[in-house]
Amino acid sequence: MRAREGQDERGSEGLTGTTPRSKIMPMPTSISSLPVLRGRGGAVLSAENIGLVLDLPREQVTFTPDGLGRIRAEGRSVLIELRARAGATPRVHRIDDVDEAAATAFADGVNAILANRTDNDDVDGAPFAVVRSLAPTWRTRFHRRILRGAMGHLLALVVLCVVAGSLGRWDLLLLTVPIGGFAWLGLWLGLYGVIRARRERWLYRYGVMVTATRATMTRGAYVYPDTTGTYRGFLHGEAGPTITVAHPPEDPADVLVPASPFTHLVNTYAGAVLVIGCSAMIVLHAVMAVDFLLDG
Repeated sequence: MRAREGQDERGSEGLTGTTPRSKIMPMPTSISSLPVLRGRGGAVLSAENIGLVLDLPREQVTFTPDGLGRIRAEGRSVLIELRARAGATPRVHRIDDVDEAAATAFADGVNAILANRTDNDDVDGAPFAVVRSLAPTWRTRFHRRILRGAMGHLLALVVLCVVAGSLGRWDLLLLTVPIGGFAWLGLWLGLYGVIRARRERWLYRYGVMVTATRATMTRGAYVYPDTTGTYRGFLHGEAGPTITVAHPPEDPADVLVPASPFTHLVNTYAGAVLVIGCSAMIVLHAVMAVDFLLDG
């Protein structure tokens, strides 16, 4: 398993705002007068109070002012150059096919604001450019599949109850509600635990583990660096100041917060018991339902 440490002390402070020097400076209200740039493929670059926001088809990049070096307008392209330490090559983001006049006005306006900055220029701007993926993660896709399966199963139980009631088989109806309902709930809770635990084991073995730091600009937001040095953000609710996250090597945006060791064990073994036991109950209930209906 490949592992990567979280951001260094300076980067962590810049993200969490734990020192006066690294406190994130909001854009002044005059930033609202800057034009919104619309470019190729639906890309949009706008200025907000927190900084610059670059919306792309599958991700959103937020640039806080502390990390911005300068904005360059080159014809119909705008380049967002981050700050870099002495001797390092600054990272650059870009948006193409924008209005040329608007690009010049945007670059001049942002650069004029940045010129008033008085802090040290020897800053790594990478931690202040946070990428948030808009593509569905494994966790999102997994939850959708579980929900669809559970709703389909529940619909089948409802149909069975309606059929039993219409035929006057109240004994089957009274049997379906407790047995079918318990088996439905237990099966899908068990599947959720078993599949999630399996995913966590795979990530522990083959994935990349990294430390995510709580961000200050959005409640419940965390930021972590991937193997390329890009900082990525995600929402996880209110946890500790740092949490361990995991992602596949080929997709650093597909992040998952592993459960605690105790929860992982419960998901693995209790989930397996629920799946096996409730599957047997479902088969038994189906056989009994067929027998009741044929006897009717």
